[in-house]
Amino acid sequence: MPLGPLRPSPLVEQAADRLRDRIAAGHWPVGGKLPGETTLAKELGVGRSTVREALRALAGAGLVRPRHGAGVFVIAVEPAEDWPTRLGRAAVTDVYEVRMGVEVQAARLAAQRRTPEDVTALRAALKGRRAAAAAADTAFVDADIALHTAVVAAAHNPVLTDLFTEFVPVLREGLVTLLHLTRLREKVPDTGDDSHAALVEAIADGAAEQAVAVLLGELEQTLELLRGSG
Repeated sequence: MPLGPLRPSPLVEQAADRLRDRIAAGHWPVGGKLPGETTLAKELGVGRSTVREALRALAGAGLVRPRHGAGVFVIAVEPAEDWPTRLGRAAVTDVYEVRMGVEVQAARLAAQRRTPEDVTALRAALKGRRAAAAAADTAFVDADIALHTAVVAAAHNPVLTDLFTEFVPVLREGLVTLLHLTRLREKVPDTGDDSHAALVEAIADGAAEQAVAVLLGELEQTLELLRGSG
């Protein structure tokens, strides 16, 4: 069955969609070779440059892979999900478990690498968290995350910073839901203040293992609450 000519709208997107549909339908199985650019261009009614860009899009989605001198081969029938999409589908407890590993290491490094500016930022974030105790759950969670973000920033490791940033949207949603379900802040509006203050001071003092112990205890307690509310 021929692919059929395309409408004169964004041709690259249309070509990629048409080729993706054929791959998903098994027309070209995994391991199979796609027809050449000239053949595909003729079937789709477009130029070779359009086909070339469409194939690049499919390669970026993890569906095909060009082999120098051999052609373009199918390597998957469904596009690979990017990291933010996978995180968005993940259970908040799974994300939280990974967050613990990232942030515990960040706290250790922060205690070793913090600068006076980092300490100032940490104390300002702690003050902001305390000020948010009188606010709604969403504002309190944002202030809490801002403090943890300052901890990660003080580690001066861009990879840790990037990983933590990716976790934030899922964590924020999960923590807001947790506070709503458990009503933790009805009795203690600034819940966790003691542990967060101790974390800031441990980092400021350069006490790496103390910072780790305080943070790990706080995160484990929150994780248990998340598991219980699921």
